[in-house]
Order: sequence, then structure tokens, then C-alpha cells
Amino acid sequence: MSFPEGLTTRYPSLLPFADIYDVESHDGREITLLKCIYAHPDLDKIRNSPSEICRVMDEFAAKQDFLINIGSDKGDKVRQIIEKEKPTVLVEFGGYVGYSAIFFADAMRRAAGSADGLRIWSLEFDPLIASIAMNLIELAGLSDVVKVVVGPAADSLERLKKEGKVTDVDFVFLDHCEELYVQDLKVCLDLGLLKSGSLVVADNVVRPGAPAYREYVRQSEKFESWGVKGLIMPGSFEDELEVTRIK
Repeated sequence: MSFPEGLTTRYPSLLPFADIYDVESHDGREITLLKCIYAHPDLDKIRNSPSEICRVMDEFAAKQDFLINIGSDKGDKVRQIIEKEKPTVLVEFGGYVGYSAIFFADAMRRAAGSADGLRIWSLEFDPLIASIAMNLIELAGLSDVVKVVVGPAADSLERLKKEGKVTDVDFVFLDHCEELYVQDLKVCLDLGLLKSGSLVVADNVVRPGAPAYREYVRQSEKFESWGVKGLIMPGSFEDELEVTRIK
């Protein structure tokens, strides 16, 4: 698959994938990202600044190695939803290096006016990647809002429910393995965590695609569901978020 003209000039990190869209991860680039951030000449400026840390991650993804984060364009679409809905408890499936947790926690805090009563549970399977996320979340000054939980997402959520740490969820963000979207949404429903009005936002439903999930949420009478267009990187490939409200 060829990239649009001029895209690899703006984003050199995509050059290795110029023939096919097959972006890798978990190959050491995440550790390189962490080292780059702590070697940043403006580290004192970006410390405790969620927007600056996300900006530096976007810059790394554009110029050095692509990162499978939601990115600034789709992230901003979710931010607008958060500003409108003002969720207090958000669970994300697939935390990766903490970009989305940082982005969303900052949006939740701004929408609420303070961090009081806010919580993001970021569920990440890989312990090494989770440790990077924890570090960057602390650097962003958001450890009071975001808690990273290591292990299979469904198992982690079931344990959190059993321990009484998660009882109601306003907002679910699906951004892990697309084949697990349906299964893990059903886990949320079976645990009784989602109430009428709760939102579920799924990333990457077009690229790489989650057709079974989209069919499930759009055909079930339990949900109202629609797509929101967004870009993987500014000026690059179009993708969609699937936004689903529990009836």
C-alpha cells in the first residue's frame, strides 16, 4: 500500500513501511522513546505538562519511530467527547506507553475543574510497556488520576470488580486487539459496569479494522452506535472511531 504523496517527507518514521501498511511495536522503540524524553533538552518544561509530553511523543512518532498511539487527531475527537460527557471513571483496554491515558486524564481534569473523584484504569498486557506508561504518567503529573494495571484486560477488570475498586464505568476506550473488542465489551456488560448513558469508544475500526465489533454494536438493540472519522497521523490515512452509547 503506497502512502500519499509527501507523507513520508513529513513523517520519516513511516519510510520502512512505504510499500505496505505494517507498523511494528514492542521491538525496543518504546524504551528508546522513554530515553529520548528523559534526554529532552526541555525536560523541566515538559514535566507535569500532559500536553507537552503528548506533543513530544507525537514528534518522536513522526520523526523517529512510529508509535501505535491514538495520536493527536483522533485523540482530539475523544477529548471533545470527554468535554461534553464529563466522565469520572474511564477504563481503557490497551494502555500501551500511556499516551491516551495522559491525553484523556488531562481532558477529564480540565472538564471537571479538578482531579477530585476522577479515575482512569489503564489495562495493559505487557509488563515492560506498562512500566514505561507508569513512568510517563508520573512525569505528566497524573499518577493521582491514572492507575496502570498489568495483565490480560478481562482478567484485570474482573479482579478490580471483585475487589470493589471498579463498580461503575462512565467511559470505556477499546484500543487493544481488535479481535477482542466484542468479547471484552461483553465482559464489561456481564460485570454490570456499564449503565444507561455510558459510552464505549473503539479505535481502529477501519484501519486495521474491527468489522465484527462494528456489526455487533450497530445491530444490537442495547446500543446506539455511530462512527467518527479521524486520522492516524495529521495529513495521513483516515480511520474511524466507533462511538457507542448504552441505552
